[in-house]
Amino acid sequence: MKSFLSFLFLVLYLTQSVAAADRGSVTNLPIPRYVSIKTDEVNVRRGPSLTHRIDWVFQRKGMPLEVTAEYGHWRRVRDRDGAGGWVHYSLLSGVRTVISESDMLDLHLGPDESTPIAARLELGVVARLANATLTGVA
Repeated sequence: MKSFLSFLFLVLYLTQSVAAADRGSVTNLPIPRYVSIKTDEVNVRRGPSLTHRIDWVFQRKGMPLEVTAEYGHWRRVRDRDGAGGWVHYSLLSGVRTVISESDMLDLHLGPDESTPIAARLELGVVARLANATLTGVA
């Protein structure tokens, strides 16, 4: 019986550790998660502090990014091409955006292609995602 209880506690501990790994250590928000850029220019650094070198600058307000890690006030992010680095959290927004990866992409009113077209997006257009539901998505 004692070995069973020890095993049960071990399983519970490991389950909690795995669940905690899916959450940010600072915000307790899911990792990975999607955010967007608040400003026209964002310095992307090699590490999580102002003393780290700036590797490049994101120059597109609203550009969607994926948060892959947290450290204090810093978030490790990457763009759709996989390029990334560390960005101060104050430069990021929780507003979900998408970027069109094809030219003249039909944007329908519903998930079914038989619904009317609401807009056509040119290649590279950044659009705000109003309601994100996975209904009907394969």
